[in-house]
Amino acid sequence: MDFQISLPVFDLLILPLLAGLVVGLWFLERRWPLRVFVKNAWRRLATNTLVGAPAFVIMRLTLIPAQMAAAYWAAREGFGLLRILPIPDWAAAILGFLALDYLLYIWHVMSHRVPWLWRLHNVHHTDRDLTVTTAFRFHFLEMIVNGIFRIAAVALFGVGALVVLVYEGLYEAEVAFHHSNWRLFLKWDKALSWIIVTPRMHGIHHSEIKEETDSNYSSFFSIWDRLHRTLRLNKKQKDIVIGVPGYRDGFDL
Repeated sequence: MDFQISLPVFDLLILPLLAGLVVGLWFLERRWPLRVFVKNAWRRLATNTLVGAPAFVIMRLTLIPAQMAAAYWAAREGFGLLRILPIPDWAAAILGFLALDYLLYIWHVMSHRVPWLWRLHNVHHTDRDLTVTTAFRFHFLEMIVNGIFRIAAVALFGVGALVVLVYEGLYEAEVAFHHSNWRLFLKWDKALSWIIVTPRMHGIHHSEIKEETDSNYSSFFSIWDRLHRTLRLNKKQKDIVIGVPGYRDGFDL
């Protein structure tokens, strides 16, 4: 669980793979869109890039290094819930991965129900099209507060640095995937939704109808929505209006 790993692994391996995935999903959603696009693609790309760039810089320069530092501190001090349990390292690694994902579910619910958090998270939801670039459209202040929450979670549970880095890479890839407007085959989407969040599942969450927005909060594994009864499926994508009431013109350049 305390395997030594450094940040250059993220820059040299994970980031290029994520970049390739984002580009691939961008072309797939343009070729086989799940929902009809509302906004001009290039204006949307420019807006989401400019909004998301500060958040990305914060993620790379502060959030990830701080999580790694918290993981190494916990290992050095023997701190964290997973370190006091009499379980092997592989079990602690799995539980650590699940804990990080579950706490992001909790965070997502909070970001919708706590008014001042919603004011920040609202920037993400005001995109009138849900596309792969929406995955990076976050207010930089939300990223900072979210980062503090995640750093505390790593320390509290004593999650290993390798688990932190693996989760971060897989989480970013999954977020890009389920925000994309790619019309994946319906049977594939339904099968995958038993395990992970899919484009159809997350499309419902970005609906401007509150009952639909208040569902499908999971970030990676969909099991958290099933356990908390916040899962909503079987909504026709053509009937979904993406966005936030009051922001029909979007929040664009």
